[in-house]
Parts: sequence; C-alpha cells; structure tokens
Amino acid sequence: MQLLVLILKRTELFDELMHALANRGITGATILDGTGMAEKLVNMEDIPMFGALRSILAGEEKESCKVMLFAETEDQVEVTRSVIKKVVGDIAAPNTGIMFAMPITYVEGLGSK
Repeated sequence: MQLLVLILKRTELFDELMHALANRGITGATILDGTGMAEKLVNMEDIPMFGALRSILAGEEKESCKVMLFAETEDQVEVTRSVIKKVVGDIAAPNTGIMFAMPITYVEGLGSK
C-alpha cells in the first residue's frame, strides 16, 4: 500500500477532480483545507522580513489549497495519479500543486486484516 498525497493549489479544479475520481471508482480520500507558509509568515511580527517583501505578500490573495490523502494499493495509486494528471495537467507548472507517494508499512481501519 501507499499513501498518495496531492496538494492542489489550483482549487478551481477541485470539483472537476472529485467527479473524475469518483467516475473511476476512487472514493476513499481524506481532504483537508490548507494554507501556504508565506501567508502565516506575513502575520508574524517577530520574523525578520524586509518591509517591501512583507507588503508585497500581505497584498496578495490568500493562498489556499486542498490536501488530499489517499491510502491505496499500488494499482489504485496508478489510476488515481492518471486521473489527477488528466484533470490538473502538468503538476510541475507553477502554482499548480505537489503530488507524491510514500509506502505504508502498517495500516488499520481500512477493512483489511
């Protein structure tokens, strides 16, 4: 099994992605709302930051993202990755997202023994 993680910065694609995943039988994911670190740093007065940089970051739209966590078999991961790439496009494009997987060495609660 693997833990596939998608940090989707292009949140306007979220609904389309959810439909596409469901249509391929991928219905088990945990979804979290996230924010970027830069947004939090702007509001911390004790962090040294050039005034100009702080004002630029403070004026930007709030950076939000969707974090999707999938605990899947190797075959499911391939299907999920394929669907994500089809909907999102080039993940490596700026301000699109990050996707990675890690092996799961132990799991409980997925209905498997």
